[in-house]
Amino acid sequence: MPRFVFLLLCPVLLVATTLQAQNSTLNATLDGYEYPFPVRKLPLKLEDQALRMAYMDVPATAKANGRTVVLLHGKNFFGAYWRETIKVLAGAGFRVVVPDQIGFGKSDKADIHYSFHQLARNTKHLLDTLGVQKAVILGHSMGGMLATRFALMYPESTEKLVLENPIGLEDYRVGVPFQSVDQAEASEAKSTEASIRKYHATYYPNGYPAAHDQWLLPLAAQTKSPDFPKVARANALTFEMIYQQPVSYEFTQIAVPTLLIIGQEDRTVVGKGLIKDPNVLARMGQYPALGRHTTAQIKGAKLVELNKVGHIPHLEAPAPFHKALLDFLR
Repeated sequence: MPRFVFLLLCPVLLVATTLQAQNSTLNATLDGYEYPFPVRKLPLKLEDQALRMAYMDVPATAKANGRTVVLLHGKNFFGAYWRETIKVLAGAGFRVVVPDQIGFGKSDKADIHYSFHQLARNTKHLLDTLGVQKAVILGHSMGGMLATRFALMYPESTEKLVLENPIGLEDYRVGVPFQSVDQAEASEAKSTEASIRKYHATYYPNGYPAAHDQWLLPLAAQTKSPDFPKVARANALTFEMIYQQPVSYEFTQIAVPTLLIIGQEDRTVVGKGLIKDPNVLARMGQYPALGRHTTAQIKGAKLVELNKVGHIPHLEAPAPFHKALLDFLR
């Protein structure tokens, strides 16, 4: 197909895919939803449960440089939303490994005790299985907390650390009221496409882009499935993990080259809807200050501030995001 014809058809294909997703139901592991690259499953045994961890392992599409980048997704996402970043990195000669953590995406939704330590250990096991001894670890949002934990646990396996608008730059327990797992699960069980859309819209300070539907509608389709209670339970348990396991006190211990890429309009606070005190709400989620403070804590860290950009730079501002990333990796 000629390139210009393909480009003309792209919006049509996106609309068709969106309409199809709006009318679909997807189970807990997104069966039937195609990722942009082949998906494999790594068997794990956690708390006496046989589980499977999904991942993409994408080879370099240019001359291979022998280096690997691991992309760690956020809480309200799954590995496929890294599609364009995967293409950029593979085109620059990198092997790219993109896991769906247990509890997310195409991986099993286990009813277990979730911890960043265990997720980091699972990720290390994946890399060991793939024969990757050292990798660049890039985490977005919740993936930033996991990337931080991975770098702290496995510095010898972390070539470089990249944090893209990570959550956990502050301790949410200080300002966000506690809720039990049961309360969180009850709230998650009420999720609808409309409620998910309302939350995802907060990621974009310049207006919600229609293209984001491709990452939102699979999550909405799960709410229509008989499997959704599994998803809601996992969502509640991973919320508790974020709330109870801060990494903000350990940034001074990071001993690998680190880059922070921070969209300056981001005001994400995990559990924001639980905060009733406007003064507390006003002081939390201040990413410009949080980014600078965290950078100062990590020896030798670099900071790239992206003005007029929100929580997901790799989707909202891919060109400056990828430039900052490749400049750091080079």
